[in-house]
Amino acid sequence: MAERLTKSDIEKIKEEILHRKLVVRKKAIEAVKVARAHGDLSENFEYYAAKKDKNANESRINYLERMLKFAIVVDDISKDDEVGVNNTVEVLFVEDNSTATYRLVTSIREDSLAGLISIESPLGKALIGRKAGEKVHVRVRDNFGYDIVINKVEKTNDESGDKISSF
Repeated sequence: MAERLTKSDIEKIKEEILHRKLVVRKKAIEAVKVARAHGDLSENFEYYAAKKDKNANESRINYLERMLKFAIVVDDISKDDEVGVNNTVEVLFVEDNSTATYRLVTSIREDSLAGLISIESPLGKALIGRKAGEKVHVRVRDNFGYDIVINKVEKTNDESGDKISSF
């Protein structure tokens, strides 16, 4: 499945790939060489650990390159009065009259414990493109959903501090 990524996400992924290819790969290859030089490979835990680290780095590079190959670029610019990617939204849960604040992000940046909600999640899908004051039904499953009211929408296009999650 294609990931929905912003241009900023793509740039950060490209930076990580470059770092892994030029820095991490070089260190991993050297660690394997050093471990191999210690003798008998059948009982050399250091060699197996170094190979495992090298393979994990190569897997991460392949994963990121595949992600970029099939990525769908989404615009992180929205109208001033509507919910979009990287916007902070305060919502009122109608059922229990509680409020919560979330920031809508792409799925690779999501962290629900930190209030970063994916645009692919049921809540994110329900909020995207909506405006402050609207009542929205969030459909979780065919037979379950809940209602929210959008209290406030704030533009937060600053992405500093966001991390792209590892697999």
